Amino acid sequence: MARTVLVVDDDASFRHLAARVLASWGHVVVGEAGTFAEAVARASDLGPDVVLADIGLPDGDGFALTVALAALPSAPRVVLISSDSDPVNGPASLRAGAVGFVPKDDLPGALLRRLIEGG
Repeated sequence: MARTVLVVDDDASFRHLAARVLASWGHVVVGEAGTFAEAVARASDLGPDVVLADIGLPDGDGFALTVALAALPSAPRVVLISSDSDPVNGPASLRAGAVGFVPKDDLPGALLRRLIEGG
């Protein structure tokens, strides 16, 4: 099932790469954001099904972003990503309310696809 996705990362080249991967899976990337504040505003305006967000943002972190997105009237699923594959990121992501964590190195992998698609 196709999902609408907002991609949040301060690295524009990574956002574009993630958008291409998601589109190749049949999803619609409705927007991109490079900061915490921009992500909240874009999610409020666009109402995506899913937000794929980096843990490290210049004005906040993905854990706090997950909490902020959960407070929206139509809260999206949140999948957190990071180049830091520290094993504590997975449990911390779940505690914040995300559906999971995926290291950026695993971007095109099956785990990310399952988390995006809700399986």
